[in-house]
Amino acid sequence: MQNPPDLRPDLAPAARLGDGPSRPGQPSLGMVSLGCPKALVDSERILTRLRAEGYAISPDYAGADAVIVNTCGFLDSAKAESLEAIGEALKENGRVIVTGCLGAEPEYITGTHPKVLAVTGPHQYEQVLDAVHQAVPPSPDPFVDLLPASGVSLTPRHYSYLKISEGCNHKCKFCIIPDMRGRLASRPAHAVLREAEKLVEAGVKELLVISQDTSAYGVDRKYSAHPWKDGEVRSHITDLARELGKLGAWVRLHYVYPYPAVRELIPLMADPDSGILPYLDIPFQHAHPDVLKRMARPAASAKTLDEIAAWRAMCPDITIRSTFIVGYPGETEEEFQYLLDWMDEAQLDRVGCFQYENVEGARSNDLPDHVPDEVKQDRWDRFMEKAQAISEAKLQAKVGRTCQVIVDEIDEDGATCRSWADAPEIDGNLFIDEDFEDLKPGDLVTVEVDEASEYDLWGKRLRS
Repeated sequence: MQNPPDLRPDLAPAARLGDGPSRPGQPSLGMVSLGCPKALVDSERILTRLRAEGYAISPDYAGADAVIVNTCGFLDSAKAESLEAIGEALKENGRVIVTGCLGAEPEYITGTHPKVLAVTGPHQYEQVLDAVHQAVPPSPDPFVDLLPASGVSLTPRHYSYLKISEGCNHKCKFCIIPDMRGRLASRPAHAVLREAEKLVEAGVKELLVISQDTSAYGVDRKYSAHPWKDGEVRSHITDLARELGKLGAWVRLHYVYPYPAVRELIPLMADPDSGILPYLDIPFQHAHPDVLKRMARPAASAKTLDEIAAWRAMCPDITIRSTFIVGYPGETEEEFQYLLDWMDEAQLDRVGCFQYENVEGARSNDLPDHVPDEVKQDRWDRFMEKAQAISEAKLQAKVGRTCQVIVDEIDEDGATCRSWADAPEIDGNLFIDEDFEDLKPGDLVTVEVDEASEYDLWGKRLRS
């Protein structure tokens, strides 16, 4: 998932950065943040630390003494985008510090852009700050440089990503994330909850829980318990979710692997008072057992269908979103057709699909029988046609129903909202085009759905 233009800090409105005009003599940094929400959280942490040290945050190249580019290195196309962004920053500003996933390959960056000031790897916050200090020495004024308790946020004020762990213990053959970000390293539960509390106190209405493997949260800590409120809380995803749900905000879980332990989360999702949205983002990637085996994925499609049925039995309104890869090395037409048939049975609500591409350092590059590009494209087209038909039928069934939505944006034409079934920027929207003038971002509104398309809904506002 790429950050859209209005979430890229270099293109976002200045107000999004929580910064007013800089004081005379105040050093200023710019930021370009590429890649997934996990990288966006890293950018927020870097900017928060810089603000605490007295740096101003510039929303454009011209006003910055230097620019930090937080890169993505997951796919070759993402690497190309990162190199392009670095080149643009060098052209427009000239003083560039590179960090993020692609920073794990410094020679790859300096080979193309030898004039960058420094290169650091993912979540290397201290090294980034050291590079900034060397390039643009700090000049803090403790009487002026006040940092909000919630820190610097690069998302709209009413929702925020909450990263609960770094790294991953899986060894999927197409993925190099463990090589770049290391093995699973979970944050202590009480630290996550303290951060979540501060976010909600600052006005956040929706917490989007992210990691590389949310289901595995706490495994590396052996589910250790920590003091919290009047008792203790374990570093376990079920315990963490239960406590997050008590904060009064929507809680949405992303990147959840379909382990049996997921069943423990479903009763929370089925309880309308728990705060945990009935929404699971699960990266299935494929359905055929032989393809999953070649991927070295920790899943089996037959059991997954049973799990999906069990989740829906416990929580009939659950929304399941997932991503898939077509054209993986060795994928036959029969295996692809198996995936299409599996989709007919699974009836997933929200689906994304990628055509396989080699990534430097991935073990899948060495697999035999790579699929031709034209076959990948054909399978992607057929898969998306299937997914779109399922989505359209699912959304059409919601017409006439009542649901609560959160307002994301307001313009002259109406309000752009989302229901609990839709994550920001990756799923669909619900639009209100009448009686919206008094609404503002972050408002929770009850609507009656009166129209549907392949991916979006329209609704009429209901007043109490």
